[in-house]
Amino acid sequence: MQRSGYRKWVLLFSAVLISATLKADAQIEYPFRDPKLGDEARIADLLKRLTLQEKVDLMGGHAKVPRLHLVLSDEAEGLHGLALGGPGGWGPRGRPPLPTTTFPQEKGLGATWDPALMKKIGALEGEEARYYYQNPAFEFGGIVVRAPNADLSRDPRWGRTEESMGEDPYLVGAMTVAFIHGLQGPDPRHWQAASLMKHFLANENEDGRSYTSSNFDERLFREYYSVPFRMGFEQGGSRAVMAAYNSWNGTPMMINPVLKDVVLKEWGNDGIICTDGGALGLLITDHKSFPDKEHGSAAAVKAGINRFLDDFQPNLTKALNEGLVTEADMDAALRNLLRVHLLLGELDPPGVDPYGKIGCEQKAEPSPLSRTTSRELVRQATDESIVLLKNENHALPLDRAKLKTIAVIGPWTNEVLLDWYSGTPPYSVSIAQGIKEAAPGARVLLSDGSDVAEAQSLARQADVAIVVVGNHPTCNAGWARCPIPSNGKEGIDRKTLVLEQEDLVKQILSANPHTIEVLRSSFPYAITWSQDKVPAILHMTHNSEEEGHGLADVLFGEYSPAGRLNQTWPASDAQLLPMTDYNIRHGSTYMYAKQKPLYAFGYGLSYTTFAYEDLSLSSKKVNADGEVRVSVRVKNTGNRAGDEVVQIYVQHLGSAVERPLLELKAFERIHIQSGATRNVVFHLKPRDLAYWDEAGHVWRIEKEPIRVLAGGSSDKLPIQATLHVGNTGEYKP
Repeated sequence: MQRSGYRKWVLLFSAVLISATLKADAQIEYPFRDPKLGDEARIADLLKRLTLQEKVDLMGGHAKVPRLHLVLSDEAEGLHGLALGGPGGWGPRGRPPLPTTTFPQEKGLGATWDPALMKKIGALEGEEARYYYQNPAFEFGGIVVRAPNADLSRDPRWGRTEESMGEDPYLVGAMTVAFIHGLQGPDPRHWQAASLMKHFLANENEDGRSYTSSNFDERLFREYYSVPFRMGFEQGGSRAVMAAYNSWNGTPMMINPVLKDVVLKEWGNDGIICTDGGALGLLITDHKSFPDKEHGSAAAVKAGINRFLDDFQPNLTKALNEGLVTEADMDAALRNLLRVHLLLGELDPPGVDPYGKIGCEQKAEPSPLSRTTSRELVRQATDESIVLLKNENHALPLDRAKLKTIAVIGPWTNEVLLDWYSGTPPYSVSIAQGIKEAAPGARVLLSDGSDVAEAQSLARQADVAIVVVGNHPTCNAGWARCPIPSNGKEGIDRKTLVLEQEDLVKQILSANPHTIEVLRSSFPYAITWSQDKVPAILHMTHNSEEEGHGLADVLFGEYSPAGRLNQTWPASDAQLLPMTDYNIRHGSTYMYAKQKPLYAFGYGLSYTTFAYEDLSLSSKKVNADGEVRVSVRVKNTGNRAGDEVVQIYVQHLGSAVERPLLELKAFERIHIQSGATRNVVFHLKPRDLAYWDEAGHVWRIEKEPIRVLAGGSSDKLPIQATLHVGNTGEYKP
């Protein structure tokens, strides 16, 4: 190259480099935009530039500061798929709802006992949240997702049981952690979306929820009610949570000192703590904690609240002007909120956030919900969520080659019913449609069951009658109204576990002994008659866009069911404690139950059989700071492949305090070929066996023998071993 040409090339390269540098500097604009600075320095710089009114505004949804070109994401519901439509009207005002991939209810997802699946579901949901929020064609929703629900379904009458993944803290915690990992993504510095867990804490009665107090001691707080939240923060990495409507021991959760003392200081949630919808007003009108919203909003900010789902701006502004809360209090709360939005890339200049291009590429990429893999994931989740409750004389699976006529009877078999927190699915496959597709050579007769004589006539004509019963997830009625006593939803608890539609099952069975009961419901029912009389019973929850395909997969043997109950199913209402008795030691959940239930926690049948052959410990004795490996050998003794959920429980044989009768400590869903054997290894630490010492404010490990049991259900644990904890120990949170 000639010297003059070389100089031109150098000058051109220098100009491009200077231009790029200037452009990058322009994008940074302010120090808070500079990724090279530390997080705290960036947040401090932003707070310094905000006016007092802007700080107030940042505590509301989808906050904007135009002069700083700052826009913070709004929140979106996402319990079992992103909700930008559905019965709750989560879609954009004045525009059609946006379709989103829709999974079974959280109760059904919990029944899969499959954290790996939950992680995939979370990842897809986070991607869809980005796609809609960042796509210029939509720009709706948000990437702070209100999910999962980490509440425990202590009582099956709770109207929102459908939103809980179970009654056991470890199960719900493990599924919560997996969902968070998927939703937020693998990069600890940049999140795809933020997981905002709800509702903290013990928000498990709908009747009177806006003023009642959930009363229990600190041991139950530490060992039961808070466990899934703690796991979500410490193991999942969530930095956002919603305070519940109710009080705990007389103090409303949105101003409870536990928000700072435990959630922030112990569990490290230096992020978002938001109110539930309208909770600030309820703090005044229902809890009667303060004379007005000025005092209420000031107390909430001091307690750690930094996001209001309420009309609050004028009240908080007035509280600031009157000295009820200081700017320093505001800054302390906002630092935490801004950390989450920094992790979401909303304080970065363009091009830094690795998720920033989703939905806004020059060439419009297809929506995540249009992918075949998305539909396949929903179908897998639906298959895995179905629980086989009874299968007498191998009534299932059905042999479609032998079926000429099938009667499908029951309300809404031609419709996938959506719940309050559902989105709008892009398509849906009803039970009737799924059965027709799976058995194209058979004549399918349909009846909604309202005319019993007609339904019986169809059943008599059929080789098999499939009767679908259960609840309507919104009660098919207005807010806080459920005309049917066994039904419930947000705002209203169930009055009984008795299934009114069991009468329809009786009528169909009398017409055709080859009757299969499909209980499509959001919660347990005391179906003692069905369990005694009906040949086969399946349970599934509502809402999956692949509902019909999933059920057909199981009915016709394309999939061997392996769902497991994540909640005890009582035999009758008489087995239940008073609804607001939160002291589970009185006999609630499988952990303290004093009576035999209809179906036990962890129960579920299969089309194959499994034998638990051996449980061995890597050591018979372990010190308080040690670890032991628990190995379980399981063989598939049936003639087809299938999944088994291996469950590990413990019993304390020498504790100085009252302990659960049985307590889940590990589980894994595995696939085993016919005739094959799998060895599954779990790791158990004595600190996982500790109890909370209220007087010492520590976790205490006892020197005692521990019985370790394994099996496929809490009431079927055929193998066991005894582990000796060799010394005492303690650790502080």
